[in-house]
Amino acid sequence: MTFIIIRRLAGLIPVFFGITVVSFFVIHLAPGKPTDIQTSMNPKVSYEARLRWERIEGFDKPIHVQYAKWLGKFIRFDFGRSHIDGRPVSDKILERIPITLLINILSLVLIFAIGIPIGIFSAVKRNSILDRLTTVGVFIGFSAPEFWIALLLMSLFGITLGWLPISGIKSLDFEYLTLAGKIADVAKHLVLPVAIAAFGSLAGISRYMRSSMVNIINQDYIRTSRAKGLKESDVIYKHALKNALLPVITILGLSIPGLIGGSVIFESIFAIPGMGRLFYESVMARDFNTIMGVLSIGAILTLLGNFLADIAYSYADPRIRIAK
Repeated sequence: MTFIIIRRLAGLIPVFFGITVVSFFVIHLAPGKPTDIQTSMNPKVSYEARLRWERIEGFDKPIHVQYAKWLGKFIRFDFGRSHIDGRPVSDKILERIPITLLINILSLVLIFAIGIPIGIFSAVKRNSILDRLTTVGVFIGFSAPEFWIALLLMSLFGITLGWLPISGIKSLDFEYLTLAGKIADVAKHLVLPVAIAAFGSLAGISRYMRSSMVNIINQDYIRTSRAKGLKESDVIYKHALKNALLPVITILGLSIPGLIGGSVIFESIFAIPGMGRLFYESVMARDFNTIMGVLSIGAILTLLGNFLADIAYSYADPRIRIAK
């Protein structure tokens, strides 16, 4: 098993660098440069000054030379400096990533804590009234846009009822609150973002779980377990659930990259200073170094998610370990 893990980790390295190559070249295919954003609206900046700035930043070099320069810095764990404010990209990422991870980890916990039981219940009680009601709710979750649901919840709980804050991650008087007050204040600010982040994925997980569980409980060994006189709860939770979780493990692996990518929408709506909002602002400003920094983190999370899913598969299904 240890050899398999080492081999898989080694195989991720060329894949990661392939992702960075594609990302770097695609970014530079987009029209505009950071120097254009900074100088086009400033009449005091001459054309010669802009060319001089481009030479300093290296934008006059061929694209492969620019990539080699970026890669050399990245290998030394240096993401470079932002083209907009000159700050180290690593500092900007370290400032933003904790809140994004917190929101998305909480949403993942909520998704699996609610979605898996709903899927199991729908499979066991399939074609019942409650199963059909759950199916209707799932379709609503799939079809309703997140930004629209977010605006409705902001209007209801933030404006009409006044129960929850609708922007930021802490109140203006946060520094003057007690420790318990600070925790409660942050928790109130997290309720709506976490709910929105979990809403759409909750529907998907419950459907995957239902489909997988329906397939498993129709297997011969489940019928044999029932014929032996085992309690229905033991049949479902001790024999069927473990095998039914295999597709859900795949979804969990694919959900890890969404810790950054999926946060763009709700972080922009709720004005949360996280990684998603940083990525959006960097794209709008053509801040190449920051964009590549965020994309590199996303690539690492994607590969890490796939790797963890493979390992979880091996532990959940012994046949996969034998095949490897």
